[in-house]
Amino acid sequence: MLRIARDLTIDENDLEISFVRASGPGGQNVNKLSTAAQLRLDTRRISLPADAQARLSRLAGQRITKDGVIVIHAQRFRTQERNRTDAIDRLVGLLREAMTPPVPRRPTKPTFGSKQRRLEGKKRRSDVKAKRRPGGFED
Repeated sequence: MLRIARDLTIDENDLEISFVRASGPGGQNVNKLSTAAQLRLDTRRISLPADAQARLSRLAGQRITKDGVIVIHAQRFRTQERNRTDAIDRLVGLLREAMTPPVPRRPTKPTFGSKQRRLEGKKRRSDVKAKRRPGGFED
């Protein structure tokens, strides 16, 4: 059992992990061995709240299929075991991020001092530009 959040656990039997050939450099090792891990999780088999499901589909992006299956491809390491744990860790991180609700933005107003500093800077810049104009600067 993978514990994602306080109220979400995933049975390891729901995870489908297969090993495929990795791409990229690596010499004969790439051509001979299937070390890249491909993890699949059907999101319909786990119980997620509706808002978390929406966040998960937005966060997963292209990693989620139309059927709701998350596919994570891990080929960072040279061994199957490390790629397997990397894929599981990335899935857990994705699900944890989807389970945390976003913090609502609280609009703030600029302080009096910041307004004063802004106006002083505008006045200074205006004076500099006014001095460049022909006819001098009248004070």
